[in-house]
Amino acid sequence: MGIFRFKRFEVSNERSAMKVNTDGVLLGAVTEVLPTDSEVLDIGTGTGTVALMFAQKLSGRAGSAGFHILGIDIDGPSAEEAGENFSNSPWSGHLEAELTGFRSFSLRDGRYDLIVSNPPYYDSSLQAPEARRNTARHTGDPEDASGAETLSYREILEYASTHLAPGGRVSIILPADQEQALVRYAASCGLKPWKILRIRTVEHKKPSRMVVRFMHAEELMMGGAQTAPGGVLLPVEEELVLTNKEGKRTSQHASLLTDYLF
Repeated sequence: MGIFRFKRFEVSNERSAMKVNTDGVLLGAVTEVLPTDSEVLDIGTGTGTVALMFAQKLSGRAGSAGFHILGIDIDGPSAEEAGENFSNSPWSGHLEAELTGFRSFSLRDGRYDLIVSNPPYYDSSLQAPEARRNTARHTGDPEDASGAETLSYREILEYASTHLAPGGRVSIILPADQEQALVRYAASCGLKPWKILRIRTVEHKKPSRMVVRFMHAEELMMGGAQTAPGGVLLPVEEELVLTNKEGKRTSQHASLLTDYLF
């Protein structure tokens, strides 16, 4: 796949198990950064594209403070390629790539203002033909006797519940049909959605993806989030249509990516 060129950085896109893809770019474009954000964790960084998009955002803040973005990946060639992409970017001093499984990483101390992930989501019935791509795209079985490392949104939410800094957020992109299960599990971790973006490929089709941003429930309440009768927190619900009838990006989609893609 060679080099993928964004407006302000380039991504080597050859060795990573997960190439530059629409899901990752949408996650990076949609997820907000705050003036106070300084520590960001990208779980399953792949080529490092999402981390680089956040570096661009954070560097562009008014009176930009220092920041550090850590991208982790269990796949060696992916972590190596992400590290090279970070080193070749304008923000090399703010980015770090690490080869590590999430299970061992989750045992460390640390607090993050923002945790982002484009996690695996296919089950074993939809296996890709290449082993490294399977690891990148499939959740696996946590009870697998082989001890193979797995990653799912459940592990990410569990980690976020204890490793978010005050006011911290976690942002995940998943298939839209997993919304109920995702929100339900997040609630068991003390996290509530504050924004849900449902993504349609074209207007007449059902949403195929969603980007959900979570915070600790008590922080949402303190921040004055909207509630339904009975005190149930209501997220801000948004929708994005990617292409029009002519197969071109909608104005909404193009505007979202204007800072990143030519």
